[in-house]
Amino acid sequence: MSEYIEVKTNFTDDPDVIVLSSNLILGEESEEIYTSIEEMEEGTAVAQTLAKVEGLKSLIIYGKSIEITRDPNFDWHVIVAEVNSALKDFFL
Repeated sequence: MSEYIEVKTNFTDDPDVIVLSSNLILGEESEEIYTSIEEMEEGTAVAQTLAKVEGLKSLIIYGKSIEITRDPNFDWHVIVAEVNSALKDFFL
């Protein structure tokens, strides 16, 4: 794929949950819910790509958004940078 992806980070009231919004479609209109790395590894191509990012506990992928729950032992700036990099590589 040759489209350029832009990702915006939106923090929530929960310090361990963020929502990433994209200009590209990341998933189906219905929610794809992954509650573990093992589920991500068995999921869609985007979920499999993100399963490699350390610190993720769960994902909800829907349309142009991804809700991420992290392991609190990992810093958001590291997770967000790795997710952005993984998504950019995926869409190249």
